[in-house]
Amino acid sequence: MNAMGVRWTAGQVLALAPDDASRKAGSKLGTAGPWSGTGRGEGTVWGLCKGSGGAPYRTVVDTTGPAYACSCPSRKFPCKHALGLLLLQASDPTSFDDAAAAPDWAGQWLAGRRERADSAARRAETGAPAGATADPEAARRRAERRAARITAGARELEQRLADLLRGGLATAEQAGYGLWEETAARMVDAQAPGLAGRVRELGAIPGSGPGWPVRLLEECALTHLLDRAWLAADRLPPGLAATVRSRVGLTVPADGSPVRDHWHVLAQYDTADARLTTRRIWLHGATSRRTALLLSFGAAGRAPRLAFPVGALLDGELTPHPGSGRLRAEPGEHFAPVAGSAAPPPGGPVGAALDAYGRALGDDPWLDSWPVTLRDVVPARAEYGWQLADADGREALPLTPAAQSRPGLWRLVALSGGAPVTVFGECGHRGFTPLAAWSPEAPGETVPLI
Repeated sequence: MNAMGVRWTAGQVLALAPDDASRKAGSKLGTAGPWSGTGRGEGTVWGLCKGSGGAPYRTVVDTTGPAYACSCPSRKFPCKHALGLLLLQASDPTSFDDAAAAPDWAGQWLAGRRERADSAARRAETGAPAGATADPEAARRRAERRAARITAGARELEQRLADLLRGGLATAEQAGYGLWEETAARMVDAQAPGLAGRVRELGAIPGSGPGWPVRLLEECALTHLLDRAWLAADRLPPGLAATVRSRVGLTVPADGSPVRDHWHVLAQYDTADARLTTRRIWLHGATSRRTALLLSFGAAGRAPRLAFPVGALLDGELTPHPGSGRLRAEPGEHFAPVAGSAAPPPGGPVGAALDAYGRALGDDPWLDSWPVTLRDVVPARAEYGWQLADADGREALPLTPAAQSRPGLWRLVALSGGAPVTVFGECGHRGFTPLAAWSPEAPGETVPLI
C-alpha cells in the first residue's frame, strides 16, 4: 500500500510467490492470528510473525520496490512471512495501524533503501554508471584480456564445428555428450558463458528424437554465425554488436534514457537449470506503448529477488539495455502501485504476430521468441495439438509443446469458452507460449497462464 492507499489483491500477492510451497505456506499466514505489531505507511507494511522459536520473525515489505526483509532463515524471496503480511493487508486492512511509526528494525532497513536510492539518483545526475570503478584504465585492461580469451574460445569452437561437419552428423550421436561438455567447459574457461550454453544445447540434440540431425545442423549454423559475428564485432552496426556481446555472455549495462510510465505487469515466470534460476518479467507501458523485459537471477536453489504482482499497474522508471530490439531493461529503485485497471497491450491477428517475429529475427538471428499480443483468437484442438486461431479462421499459431502440458492451457480454454479472447505471449520458431489473457467481459483483469 502506498500513500494513495493502493493495495495489491490476494491474487496479485500470490503471483509473487517463488513456488507452490511458498504460496501455500504464505496463505496460512494471511490471517491476523500469528501477527502482532502490524503497521503501515508510505508504501511500507511491517509486522511481527509468531514462529516456532521464542522470538517472532520481523517482516517488512516496501511495496514501492517491491522489496522484502525478514529475520527468518528462508532463502526464498519473498518468504512466506512477507507473503502472509501482504495477504493480511489485502483481506483485512483494519489489522494495520496507520498512525504508528515504523519500529527501529524496519526504519533502519528503509533508511538503507533510501540511501541507496539517493546514491543511484546522484549517479544518474552525474552520468556515472552503477558500480563504476575508481580505475577506468585497469577496467579497460581487464576487458581487453577477457575479449582476447573469448576470441580464442570462439576460434576453438569454430574448429570443433568444422570437425563435426567434416566427420558427418552421425558421429555426434556415437561420440556421446562428454565431448560437448568438455567443449562447453573450455568456453567457460574462455569467459564466454553464452557460447558455453549454446554448446550444451548442441550436445543435448543428438538422439533426441526424429529429425534430430536437422535440428543439430540448424543450431550449429546459428552457433557458427555467432562465432563469426564475435570475430567481426568491430565491423558490425552498434546495435547488432551489442546484441552479439550479450549473446556471447558479456554483461552489457543499461545505458538508454530512462522511461517513466505506468507499467502493466503482464507476466512473470522462472526457468532453472543446475546452476541458475532466471526470472522473466514482462511489462507494458500505458503511455510509451513499450514492451519491456526484466531479468532477475538467483543461484541454484534460490529464488531471484525481483518480483512484481501479475496484473498490477506500477509507476516507475525503466532504463533500456543496448542491443537489437532493446527489450531488456533495468528497473529504478522504486515502483509504486497505482490505482486503476490496465487494458491489454494493443495487438493484432496471427499474421501480424508472425510479421513482428520475422522483423525481430532480422535484427537478432539468435532470438528464440518475441513478445506479441494476439487479438480475437480462439484456442482450438487440431490434429497436431492445440493452437490459437484467428476468429475468422484464416491463420493459426500452434502452441509450443511445453505450453500444451501446463495447467494454464485449460485456464485459457475455460476463459474463452469458444469465444475470442486477447492473449499475450512469446512467439518463436517452436510455436506460441501464452502467458496472460483477457476476456471481452473483463478487459481490465489479467489472467496469468503460467
